[in-house]
Amino acid sequence: MIKSLFALFLLAQSLSAFASEQTSCNAGGGAFLTGTVISAPKFADGSARMGVKLSHTHVNLRADQDGKTYDVAMDNVYAVDYVKNATVMPKSLAAIKVNDRLELCGAKYTSGTGIHWVHDNCNAKPSTATPTGWVKQIGASSLGSNLERSQNYCYLFN
Repeated sequence: MIKSLFALFLLAQSLSAFASEQTSCNAGGGAFLTGTVISAPKFADGSARMGVKLSHTHVNLRADQDGKTYDVAMDNVYAVDYVKNATVMPKSLAAIKVNDRLELCGAKYTSGTGIHWVHDNCNAKPSTATPTGWVKQIGASSLGSNLERSQNYCYLFN
């Protein structure tokens, strides 16, 4: 009985934490999704801006909210371990695996089939087009830190 009550307490705490995260995301102009990764990360090359390659890492995520599959586009320059002009994914994003659980805050594609802008917005005023976004791994008992929190390349967009 005590174990069941403790499990219910932990579940309630977890749901409360996600509600708080969703509130923060919405307040920062973002769309909030949680779900399960259903495809391995893929590198997508991009163009250069001021001599810096703007590539992405993509995964597909099945959302808890609506069961839909979303293309998640993560900007590699915002990864904490991005290497300038690399032609491979940052290790932190490449480490995402099928069946991992993610929490996302960003801007949904206008088509509704994906989410991007899942990164820091460099202290700009957030909006639905430029939210204060994130990518966090959901662990068994904790939520990871934002994998897309680097501000090293904010000068490219200001």
